[in-house]
Amino acid sequence: MTDAPHIVHRRAVQLWLYAVAALMVVTLVVGGATRLTESGLSITEWKPVTGVLPPLSPLEWQVEFDKYKEIPQYREINSGMSIAEFKTIYWWEWTHRFLARLVGAAFLLPFLWFLWRGWIEPGLKLRLWVLFGAGASLGAVGWWMVASGLAGRVSVSQYRLGFHLTLACAIYAAIVWNGRRLALAAKPDVPNLNVPSHIRTSAVVLLGLVLLQIYLGALVAGLDAGLIYNTWPLMDGALWPSADRLWFETPIWRNLFENVLTVQFNHRMVAYLLWAASIAHVIDVVRRVRGGPALDGALWLACAVTIQAAIGIFTLLYMVPIPLALAHQTMAIVVLTLAVVHAQRLVGRPAGAVAAAPVTP
Repeated sequence: MTDAPHIVHRRAVQLWLYAVAALMVVTLVVGGATRLTESGLSITEWKPVTGVLPPLSPLEWQVEFDKYKEIPQYREINSGMSIAEFKTIYWWEWTHRFLARLVGAAFLLPFLWFLWRGWIEPGLKLRLWVLFGAGASLGAVGWWMVASGLAGRVSVSQYRLGFHLTLACAIYAAIVWNGRRLALAAKPDVPNLNVPSHIRTSAVVLLGLVLLQIYLGALVAGLDAGLIYNTWPLMDGALWPSADRLWFETPIWRNLFENVLTVQFNHRMVAYLLWAASIAHVIDVVRRVRGGPALDGALWLACAVTIQAAIGIFTLLYMVPIPLALAHQTMAIVVLTLAVVHAQRLVGRPAGAVAAAPVTP
């Protein structure tokens, strides 16, 4: 294989990964809307294959509605809803599941074709099989999450919601990361970013903080914690709530996941930490590197984190209206994308690239 077709093949695989990532973004946004509209429990069965078809007749719609009437959410929250209202929440959940299936097909079918053609290099092949396995498990985790809300409660478990969302975001981040690796590998003349190791490390730490914050945001969503303590910068009348209110659950670790005050407080504190760390990262890059892609990436990330923090504050103050809440969730994906691109740019350059950007002493 000559270098020219090898680069073309890498480019094709890269574009495929980006297309899968784009589909995942749509799925994540629709999933957020499904959660915000309390639609996630409208489909009470998991049918990975036959479930791709929605109800096609009035009788089939009535059967689905009758199944929904058997769960606590209908009896305690939506009792008396019309079948037209049921169809609205059903379509949100059906669309989310359909998109999830579409992502799986968009990943697997081209992947098998690329494998057959021999276009995927050995190291990448293993990583993509791992991602496929993680994606397949994501569907099972999604049903495990939904199942938690079908008996004994009116919403899904925040534990399972947090795991489901964070796993989806981690898979998305890995797909974008590998797409970026291929983009750089297809350009062997791209110079290496000669930045200090601690700047590379801090970029990876920022990426980790973004994923942690997404997980904490899922806990907030799962407990509807954003509907409580709707003041800022004070919370429960203070900048730092009293310890006896933050840690009254026993055993104490349960406060991190079940105490509404603690869950929202942790989400706020990590938001402050992430914002401060992103600004400090920009300052560090400015001091140690003379501009270039490293500074561009740091600035974009810091700006996105700042915008996300502002949206989060307004979402809280206005008591989580759906448009603002959905904008907050969507912006989280933007922040994650920028964090992945920035970290990969600093730590994942092509092997053998020539050093270029000077570093100040």
